[in-house]
Amino acid sequence: QVKEWTVDAAAAYDIISSGINAEYGGLRCDGRRPQEMRKLKSELGVSEGPDGSAIVEQGYTKVLVSVFGPHECVNRNLRDHEKAIIRCSYNLASFGSGVRKKKMVSDKKSTEVGVMIQNTFEAAVMLDKFPKSQIDIYVQVLQGDGGERCVAINATTLALINAGIPMKDYVCACAATVYQDSVLLDINHLEESSRGPLFMLAVMPRTESIVQLQLDHRLHNDHLDKVVKETIQGCRNIQVLLDRQVKEWTVEAAAAYDIKPRV
Repeated sequence: QVKEWTVDAAAAYDIISSGINAEYGGLRCDGRRPQEMRKLKSELGVSEGPDGSAIVEQGYTKVLVSVFGPHECVNRNLRDHEKAIIRCSYNLASFGSGVRKKKMVSDKKSTEVGVMIQNTFEAAVMLDKFPKSQIDIYVQVLQGDGGERCVAINATTLALINAGIPMKDYVCACAATVYQDSVLLDINHLEESSRGPLFMLAVMPRTESIVQLQLDHRLHNDHLDKVVKETIQGCRNIQVLLDRQVKEWTVEAAAAYDIKPRV
């Protein structure tokens, strides 16, 4: 009986993690179609302390971002006389995922993601407007179900807008993988764990300028163009939702000060 249960459980996990279940009309494990995005919810100005803050939910992934600055550089040795510098701290809450691990002072993976977010927004923020200044970004993953890096970038975009920091364009990120010649957009945790290629792209949608690209595992060259095209389209879809939220927040903020905004 134990052997039969083990075989059934392994087969079920293989169906779930593989990406698409043919028995259910080609739908993914969470009921979405291959190019269907997860439901996105966002809110600006969720905290009173920071200069800007935002929270974004994509599916069951939830990220809170706080922005402080621009302010005077804490370390004068790092001060740039021509532009501002960006510092980013990325942290995954111990209760935010199914993996329980001991709390460490320095987490190598979190440090790498923080540097990646920092490099991404150094290409999008108009740093020359704030010489000798520093902008601090604090990313807190409250709940992780795949795509944490992408959701963190999307939430950081809203937090910077909420802080009034000028940017060249929205920065929107989306992740994708390939399963049996089908591109799966906005992948969840089970799809990330399926041993397939994980392709993450952050772009400025208006100009389609790529500001960050990461690839985990190998991706066949025949699939590259299709994956890039679908991922950029996913970033455009996210930009529409973020822009709608920014406009709603602008109208509400203007109404509080009895101002008629031009949106």
